[in-house]
Amino acid sequence: MNNIDEILQENQSLKIKNQELEHKLQKYTNSEGHKRYYEKNKDIVKEKGKSYLHKLKEENPEKLKEYRRTAYLNRKTKIQNTTIENISNNEII
Repeated sequence: MNNIDEILQENQSLKIKNQELEHKLQKYTNSEGHKRYYEKNKDIVKEKGKSYLHKLKEENPEKLKEYRRTAYLNRKTKIQNTTIENISNNEII
């Protein structure tokens, strides 16, 4: 019985710690400030991305091929998943 109480207490403390860490993480990811920054500086961000791709194209074309391949595979799986969902939704109706 004592062992179960210790496990439950540890579980509760870990849940509290997890909530605290998630709260701290929210400050750095997808906050309202990030969204406003990208809305205001949309052109600058796009230009930086474009210059990065150009630099990557000159320095390491193999890495660029790898990026494009993974993007292609991700698009392909996404399309396959949506078609499967559409087919299953049509069968239900």
